[in-house]
Amino acid sequence: MSIEENVQIVKDFFAAIGRGDKQGLLALCAEDIEWIIPGEDWPLAGTHHGHAGLADLLQTQSETMETSLTEPRESVAQGDRVLVVGFARGRIIATNRTFEDDWVFAITVRNGKLTNIREYVDTQALARASEMDALPRP
Repeated sequence: MSIEENVQIVKDFFAAIGRGDKQGLLALCAEDIEWIIPGEDWPLAGTHHGHAGLADLLQTQSETMETSLTEPRESVAQGDRVLVVGFARGRIIATNRTFEDDWVFAITVRNGKLTNIREYVDTQALARASEMDALPRP
């Protein structure tokens, strides 16, 4: 696949996320996809394998946070790799606290399917929004 085709597949992936289209998202991912979210003590952190792992990740995400905006802002592509720099805004359900998150996704596309995602998020912003005993910020 060409670099342009890989970039379009990644754009379609983020469009499916924005629509909340779980089936559309799964259709863009290889059966053996690996999605890595570095970190500890965060419900979404870890390595998620295959469509079942991705479905579990999406379920956990929907139970723990509401995202009001996911905005890919810039893409850089080379070969089968597409790096996407973006921004998200949302709310942690358990605390009702909002967050703003600058993120980077490093995505590998092979044969028209996403095979690997490594997601880098603003863990400090998400941790602050998740703090149960924190005093409200002005």
